[in-house]
Amino acid sequence: MSTTPPSHEHRPRVDLPEWMRNPEPPRRTLGRRLSDFVDGAPPLAAARRRLWAWRDRTRFSERHPALSAIVSFVVVGVVATALVVGTLYLFNKITHHEI
Repeated sequence: MSTTPPSHEHRPRVDLPEWMRNPEPPRRTLGRRLSDFVDGAPPLAAARRRLWAWRDRTRFSERHPALSAIVSFVVVGVVATALVVGTLYLFNKITHHEI
C-alpha cells in the first residue's frame, strides 16, 4: 500500500506570508531614475544599446590569440630592455658623479 495520495487529490494550499503575497514596490533609487530617464529618451536608449554592443564585441586578442601573444611578448621585451638600459645609464652617471 502506497503512502502517497492518488494523483487526482491535490495537496492543501500553502498560505504564503503577507510580504510574499504583496511585496513592496521597488525603491526609486537614483540608478532606477536614471535608467528610466535613459529609456524615455530615444537617442540615449540607442546610445546605451550601442555601448552594450561595443562592450560585448569580440576582442582582437580573442580573435587572434597567437598574434596577440607574439606582439605582447615583443612589446614586453622592448619595454623591459629600455628600462634596464635606462637604469644602467643612470647608475653609470651616478657612479661617475655626472649627476
